[in-house]
Amino acid sequence: MENSDLLHGPRPALPPTSHPALSTQRIAVLDDIRAHAPTRVGDVSTRLGLHQNTVREHLDALVELDLVERTREKAHGRGRPAQLYRPTPTADPTGAHRDYAGLATALAGHIARTSTDPEADARAAGIAWGREIAREVIDLMATETNDPHAFALDVLIRLGFDPVDRGPALGVALRRCPLLEAARRYPTVVCQVHLGIIEGALLEIDAPTGPGLDLLAFAEPAACRLFLPDPSFPAHDSSAPP
Repeated sequence: MENSDLLHGPRPALPPTSHPALSTQRIAVLDDIRAHAPTRVGDVSTRLGLHQNTVREHLDALVELDLVERTREKAHGRGRPAQLYRPTPTADPTGAHRDYAGLATALAGHIARTSTDPEADARAAGIAWGREIAREVIDLMATETNDPHAFALDVLIRLGFDPVDRGPALGVALRRCPLLEAARRYPTVVCQVHLGIIEGALLEIDAPTGPGLDLLAFAEPAACRLFLPDPSFPAHDSSAPP
């Protein structure tokens, strides 16, 4: 890729808010801990609208990954002091992000070299991933799924794309990219995965996926550009095969 091309497209995603080794829901719990530490399970549950058992399960996993540490409040009178959670000082999400980006680049290169139709295979992988992400976003209950456009934007935000909706004519500017280095090296693969993620998320909520769904990689100096489907197009039939 020529140096002039490096002036176009999005910036890298911010790793602390989009840790790639975690599910969307677990990322939300980790972000909440970072914002409100030290904090209790019940407080996290209230802020995120999740059941306390669900939050406790995520926190146990984050402790196991050494991203969060567990302590106890000072005793005040009778009763067992409550457990408190805070980020682990030695946690390095930036390093984890680099490791993940390297793996993604290697996998994209493998698809590009070995697949007879790398774009189609990448798109299919993205669709499957997008369906899974959509289910996690729905579980968070932060978005009404009766608005596919808003739902797609929510998915993009949670994945670290920093989207800005510029309207139907100009599309959605994606100002950051979770896999920017891989996308620069293998744009036909990585960008099709990203487009497939949105298609899969929309399919999961039985929303329209065409015509109009498209991604223009490195379309402008500060962003890629995503066009969402025409809302007048009939919604996906959930009884039909994906």
